[in-house]
Amino acid sequence: MNAGYGLAVRWSLEDAPDNAPDLLREYVVGTSIARFMFLDGLAFKVWRMREGEWFEGTYVFDSEQERKVFREEFEAAAAESKGSELIGSSPISIEDFEVVAIAEGPAGFRRGAGPRVDAHA
Repeated sequence: MNAGYGLAVRWSLEDAPDNAPDLLREYVVGTSIARFMFLDGLAFKVWRMREGEWFEGTYVFDSEQERKVFREEFEAAAAESKGSELIGSSPISIEDFEVVAIAEGPAGFRRGAGPRVDAHA
């Protein structure tokens, strides 16, 4: 048995507007975190970014069915998603993956904005 059912949604930032990384940070911290905190079946979500390269939402669901339902709904509206709007293009990949195990270290999971957003406060 695995530890979860993963889904990775990635956008390219190569042709995105120069301000897209800042807009994405503001959107994630200001709106998106709250939305996903209450998504049934979601164990956790991580937003990852390499400026000028890519932006990604990484999800881990409790069941394969919950991941499947979310993916189908997301794919149907991916081009109109807020991420696509801010970046100016649709995701370049949407991939399922197996979460083999999860280890939580002594520091625990941090919830909320990352250090780059904190620096702007």
